[in-house]
Amino acid sequence: MVQHAVRENLNGAVPEPELVHYSVADGIATLALDAPPANTYTYAMFRQLDECILRARMDADVSVLVLRGEGEKFFSAGADIQMLTEVDPSFKYYFCLHANETLLRLENTPKLVIAALNGHTVGGGLEIAMACDIRLAKRDAGRLGLPEVSLGVLPGTGGTQRLPRLVGKSRAIEMMVTGRLYSFEEGEQMGLVNAVLAPDDYWGEVYDYARQFCPPNKASRAVGNIKRAVQTGMEIPLTEALAVERELQQRLFTSEDAKAGMAAYLEKDMARFSGR
Repeated sequence: MVQHAVRENLNGAVPEPELVHYSVADGIATLALDAPPANTYTYAMFRQLDECILRARMDADVSVLVLRGEGEKFFSAGADIQMLTEVDPSFKYYFCLHANETLLRLENTPKLVIAALNGHTVGGGLEIAMACDIRLAKRDAGRLGLPEVSLGVLPGTGGTQRLPRLVGKSRAIEMMVTGRLYSFEEGEQMGLVNAVLAPDDYWGEVYDYARQFCPPNKASRAVGNIKRAVQTGMEIPLTEALAVERELQQRLFTSEDAKAGMAAYLEKDMARFSGR
């Protein structure tokens, strides 16, 4: 059995397991969901995830976030159904509200977020992954889908909204009303997964992929502002979206990385970015 680290809760009184592990290396913050056996989430996990997202957001040494599941079999199987059966309806509503707020924070943080689908990614687990910017799956490691209809409910952590934005309205409705699970390769074909990586060096490839977006390889502020322009612009009219784009571009024009990138271009050299 996996032994969790123990952390204090918000009021410092009652210790609780560490359900989201946070670490930083080479400009990459890793957020690992850890609730054996299936990394199902509770209110406590989402609260810890929220704290980790904020921590990475405010850490100047972090350019990219990688979200993964601990263990080899699951990224996440979604909500802890036992927990949901033991709480009253008002708490379920509050829990969904808090979970949605956390995933919006993940989606809108101005740093690239990569979901490493190292195992089954179903229900709320897929809803977490869809709030990430890029999804890299491990070949033959699991399946994905939104089977909440089999429980008599709908995907209530953003699934009904993010899935159609990724795969189209008709396909999304079919996926949710049938509750079918799909291979990672099928997910790649429909645009839900960006790439399916070989299992032999899966983690090496995931982190090699993530490092390309960190200084000195990429201007991390430009990467973050591209994300912000897309995330915001997709939800507002085009004229307003173009205004957001112009504002973000103007901020980048004053950055050290923009000066370095343009100077390197003129000198026919390879730019080395600082993240400033």
